[in-house]
Amino acid sequence: MSLQSDIKVLSAQPCIDPATARSPFKFGAVVLEECPFCEVKVKVQNRKGEVAEGYGGIFLMDLWAFPDPAVPHERKNKAMQEITRRFCRKVTEHNEFSHPVDIFWNLREELRRIGKEVSKEKDLKRNLPFLASLVSASPVDAAIHDAFGKVNKIDTYKGYGKEFMKHDLSYYLGKEFKGKYIADYIREEYLPRIPVFHVVGSGDKLRKSEVDETDPQDGLPNSLDEWIRRGGLFCLKVKLKGNNLRWDLDRIEQVASIDHEVQKEKDLFFSIDANEQCESPEYIVELLHKLKKNHPDYFEELLYVEQPTERDLSRHRFDMSSISKLKPAIIDESLTGIEEFDLAMELGWSGIALKTCKCQSEDLLFVAKAHQESIPYIVCDLTNPRIALIHSVGLAARIYPIKGVGANSCQFFPEASKEEAQVHPGIFRRKDGTVSTESIKGYGLGYQIEKIRGKEK
Repeated sequence: MSLQSDIKVLSAQPCIDPATARSPFKFGAVVLEECPFCEVKVKVQNRKGEVAEGYGGIFLMDLWAFPDPAVPHERKNKAMQEITRRFCRKVTEHNEFSHPVDIFWNLREELRRIGKEVSKEKDLKRNLPFLASLVSASPVDAAIHDAFGKVNKIDTYKGYGKEFMKHDLSYYLGKEFKGKYIADYIREEYLPRIPVFHVVGSGDKLRKSEVDETDPQDGLPNSLDEWIRRGGLFCLKVKLKGNNLRWDLDRIEQVASIDHEVQKEKDLFFSIDANEQCESPEYIVELLHKLKKNHPDYFEELLYVEQPTERDLSRHRFDMSSISKLKPAIIDESLTGIEEFDLAMELGWSGIALKTCKCQSEDLLFVAKAHQESIPYIVCDLTNPRIALIHSVGLAARIYPIKGVGANSCQFFPEASKEEAQVHPGIFRRKDGTVSTESIKGYGLGYQIEKIRGKEK
């Protein structure tokens, strides 16, 4: 079956631009101070002969995707950039008219091969994990989805039903999805507003009294209480150390108490994230029991626990059900494919974390599978600025995540998104604890890229 809306990629061009954080972001065992932002522009053609351009962007964050300290940061990052370049070439060589999800699906194993090839050529001593390859490919994949919508003159999210897709979901996910399409699991329109999670890094200052002359003097807040007042925040993600129980408990208690002081009339919703630093699930179980005993109100306000243990699911095969009985345990770094999804559920995880850096195509398949199997999911943002944050907010507003969406770059990389913020002020400035999707409109993924670049016709 051929569809007139199917596309092939005529060209794909990456552009890499470094971004510097206004203040260090400490999470897990790393500190993020700068990161290269990769924007990809693709040109596509549909079967009607119509042509359009699309864009995608992402932070090539090896610190998250490949945190192994044994391999130098610069070497890892250059390897990820090379994967992006090679995947750009690969999608243009894939000279078949297809749906964007099929383009990714057909090239997924090629992406894995590219990662291994680059790892060997760059002498990394060990292969880049597939997560790093997904991050590297994600701006290409996003650009193809954006271009698909533009060339067919539709909102891209309108293109995930049987009118636009050759295969139903059984082709990707198994016979239980016969007759089902991605469109069956997403919203018809964007939610007008969506709650936003403010991340509290392990090095962040909590009170205005802690701020001194070493902090940025750019008019933005430098402490949690100031950020809460400025944005009316009521959803928080608290970064933990994962190896210091007293510090972690104290941090949760301080953060929760500050929010209640500032937001007297609003309920608090928060999550905790140790970024794989816990040696075993028992650490989190003990933490949760102590939190429930000392502060039952804070325990009730805790929504879920993000990936507390290492990302290699098969290494120890930790049973996460002891956490899940207390609070949902959400898998993040470990989730790189359907097999990992199934293994995580087998091991007692409760739900999954979606990130656009794992590729729009893969995220949409995860959403369908999670929805069908009644598995909760969240949307995180990898601290992404510019069009990447617009993309992430748009995804969250078209699906059904727990509570809201992350938007860390508003805190740590505001300068990187100045042009985008002019067109999308409701995304880059939090208000009443939410962001607005009012400006996400038009064909494709709704970036309004021509307006951002001052080239609107």
